[in-house]
Amino acid sequence: MKRILAFAPLVIALIFGGFFLWGLNPDRDPNEIPSALISQPAPNFDLPAVEGLESPGFSRSDFDDLDKTVIVNVFASWCVPCRAEHAVLTSFVEQDGARLFGINYKDKPEDAVEWLENLGNPYERIGADFNGRAGIEWGISGVPETFIVGEDGTVIYRFVGPVVGDAQYSKFHTALLAAGAIEGQN
Repeated sequence: MKRILAFAPLVIALIFGGFFLWGLNPDRDPNEIPSALISQPAPNFDLPAVEGLESPGFSRSDFDDLDKTVIVNVFASWCVPCRAEHAVLTSFVEQDGARLFGINYKDKPEDAVEWLENLGNPYERIGADFNGRAGIEWGISGVPETFIVGEDGTVIYRFVGPVVGDAQYSKFHTALLAAGAIEGQN
């Protein structure tokens, strides 16, 4: 029994070392966080409009009569990566004709209004998720997170983190094309 206990620290060190090496693997993509929502109907939620914005609120029922796949972006004015990806999302709307809905996560309305006045508001609908309940329903791990929801209200794709940089842009753009959220561009 003493010999077994003598090897316990070595076994524990090997287990932790294995996880450490796995985390450093350059081929591992941290955006590949699995989501239980993929291929499932979007969760049930009903969010009021952000006070001070002209954009209407956002709820599950807004997916009932879609004529096109939509992007759902979870963002906050206090989120620096959200600011970084805002121009990319805006370009998908303005240049590619994508439809963009937003969930303003745990944000003060006045801060969200100021943020969108400064950066522009590409969102068709924005729901105010004051307490974070909708974020829990969507299974987010933080902001920003972006989903692609099909015409039938089914979650097709989840992107964790900001859509910035060539690799992330290319990956998300490819997912939008595959989902039919934008038309192919040459």
